[in-house]
Amino acid sequence: MDTFFAHYRNLVVLLAILVAQIAGLAVQVRRNGAGQNTLDPTDPGGVRLIRLWGNAIVSPPERLIHASKIGIVGLWADYIDLQHVRAQNQDLENTVDRLRLEQAALLEDARQGQRLQAMLGFEEKYIYTTVAAQVYGSSGSDRSRVFYIDKGARDGLKPDMAVITADGIVGKVRDVFLHTAQVLAVNDPTSGAGVILESTRIRGILKGDVAGRLEVVGIMADQRIQPGEKVLTAGGDLIFPRGLPVGEVEKVVRDPDSDSFIDILIKPAAHLERLDEVLVITSTEPRFSPEEQQDIAASQTQEAEVPTAIKDQMKASEIMAEKLPSLVDPNLPPDQQPLNDSSNPNPVSRPPQPLHPDEFSPGSAATPEPETGTESRPGPQSPKPAVPPAADGRDGVPPPPEQSQPQTPRNP
Repeated sequence: MDTFFAHYRNLVVLLAILVAQIAGLAVQVRRNGAGQNTLDPTDPGGVRLIRLWGNAIVSPPERLIHASKIGIVGLWADYIDLQHVRAQNQDLENTVDRLRLEQAALLEDARQGQRLQAMLGFEEKYIYTTVAAQVYGSSGSDRSRVFYIDKGARDGLKPDMAVITADGIVGKVRDVFLHTAQVLAVNDPTSGAGVILESTRIRGILKGDVAGRLEVVGIMADQRIQPGEKVLTAGGDLIFPRGLPVGEVEKVVRDPDSDSFIDILIKPAAHLERLDEVLVITSTEPRFSPEEQQDIAASQTQEAEVPTAIKDQMKASEIMAEKLPSLVDPNLPPDQQPLNDSSNPNPVSRPPQPLHPDEFSPGSAATPEPETGTESRPGPQSPKPAVPPAADGRDGVPPPPEQSQPQTPRNP
């Protein structure tokens, strides 16, 4: 019986020779990284052809096995082994919701803290006494601009008290209850406040319209009023103190009923649509810090010392007046008092009369001026006889004997 090798001996030998030849060729031939053949044995980048063929034969089954393993593992982890995933997912969703709520609460607390800090700083610097309140409700109607606060009569609130924020005025207290109060906002049609424009010093009445906008009505047309001008409280309504910010001029429109008047639309300084915390002015008496109180006390002490010094000066003047001679003599009648004496106590003495008067003596007649062209030259003058003094006895000089000769009696 012939065997397979004996029957195909020639063919088997031929195949063996071909395989050996191809293996030998594969061992000798190299291929570089670009896939080209190279016969250089020193080429480090070359790969023997037999290894290249072996890699090409082994790699597909190996990749298939690896991909199958990854697919099986993923199928098990993602689809089969999911017994507790639903419960874990529910727990994670609850945790995320809780963290979101906590984040929102913390954010709201931070914003409220910032608002309260700003309001506290304003309250400390504000000169009047205020009470902080929380807004918790509104009227629920578009035609009524009122809201409620959590402070009432127990906290010292009364009707017509001003309600403000750090930004500007808000309204006034309308109704007061035991623990709560109702506030009428300034943009309500039934509200009002006296205001003044900061630059032009024009006064007007602030009111709200049906749409909730602020406007100043009853003002004569004036070209000086421009958008952007600040509006302050005038203080004449006895509700809002003077100088509080109201807003700024947004637009100037003509009054439809009268061409000579205008309406001024105001952009409010306070956020009237989203109020959270407000301040109620409970007293308009000035409130000073300890340092300011010390300064006021020091100034009052100085003012008290000034009248004392004046009294001391008056007392010293009275003592001095007692030591000086008085203008009233109690021993003389009223018409002879030194105070009523109009005579000059220091009369000016007249100069003595000259013993030898001449033309240059005071009171003598003026000498005629010399004629033109003639020049008077001083020359020797003859001595003039002595002129006797006046016989009236002036200056205590007795008259000369020749003027006092006795007259001889005439015979009858």
